[in-house]
Amino acid sequence: MIPRSEMQKLAGSYGKNVSIACIGSHSALDISSGAKAEGFKSIVICQKGREATYAKYYKTRGSRGCIDEIILLEKFKDILKPEVVLKLQKENAVFVPHRSFEVYVGYDGIENEFKVPLFGSRTLLRAEERTSKPNQYDLLRKAGIRMPKIFRKPEEIDGLALVKAPEAKRSYERAFFLVNNYEEYKEKAEEMVREGKATAEGIRNATIEEYILGAHYNFNYFYSPINEELELLGTDTRRQTNLDGILRLPAKQQAMLPPGAMKQIEVGHIACTLRESLLEKVFEIGERFVKAAKKEYPPGIIGPFALQGAITAEEKGEELVIFDTSPRVPGSPGTRFTPYTEYLFGKSVSVGRRIAMEVKEAKEKGKLGEIVT
Repeated sequence: MIPRSEMQKLAGSYGKNVSIACIGSHSALDISSGAKAEGFKSIVICQKGREATYAKYYKTRGSRGCIDEIILLEKFKDILKPEVVLKLQKENAVFVPHRSFEVYVGYDGIENEFKVPLFGSRTLLRAEERTSKPNQYDLLRKAGIRMPKIFRKPEEIDGLALVKAPEAKRSYERAFFLVNNYEEYKEKAEEMVREGKATAEGIRNATIEEYILGAHYNFNYFYSPINEELELLGTDTRRQTNLDGILRLPAKQQAMLPPGAMKQIEVGHIACTLRESLLEKVFEIGERFVKAAKKEYPPGIIGPFALQGAITAEEKGEELVIFDTSPRVPGSPGTRFTPYTEYLFGKSVSVGRRIAMEVKEAKEKGKLGEIVT
């Protein structure tokens, strides 16, 4: 593990010209636009064949664009090469991790080889994987946040349950199927393997959780170590393929679909507001999560994170049930189209800009080391 003190020392040696960097996927435009808005140079590391968005369409030219520089690599994992790391260090780069960074570079490389100051917690990224210990479920339990019931083995299934197995071809995406009991589970699991949608090993290691009926929400937060304050950046819901298409079918046609037809791969988000009387509950679970993360994965949350779940109808009132977490940039640039940052800052603030604001304040106060690992 790269010592945090080493990255703090490196960040502390940065001069005035700090840059903000990320890899060219997921949230790179949001991060880069926010960096530019706060006066930083933006750097995007691109993979050959996937660079046009950053090198052409949103490249800085005069008063247009937000990508100042790209570093073009054969593959994203080449970011670990010493010469690339050295270039980022010479650029006084603060690197912002997101989901694609985790997927394409890998946790071992991030934790042990990538000697560039990360905005956020380097070790907490791994907790997103359900196979890690402690993982996001452990953090939710420690925080006392309600989550779906987890069935330890398929024989325990006693109601509508969602099986989450890795896809056979893309292990970072999940193959989903719904079951009501063990017999249904066996039948559908066998069909998923037979059709090549999941592997037998993936099925054995799949998470099986209670299916929550409710309105789906992503709660997008920001925790500021400089101000020791939790903020709600915005709320949104997902556009998913091919779930959105299935929901538009009549029930008869839905019932005719084979197991594994439902996929929940995010292709976008829709900004949506929340009833004001529920905001206190949203802040409460966010604060609990920050506290648990700090204890289990010190220094804990730095910057953006999200709790994803559903709001259910209960006899005592609506309740929040969380079934997924994102301990990094959530990947929803549309959150600024909800009103919550304007209530706090008097203006709409994107996730990327809020990151740049924190870097700027930390730099001005001589506290850049407090926001990096």
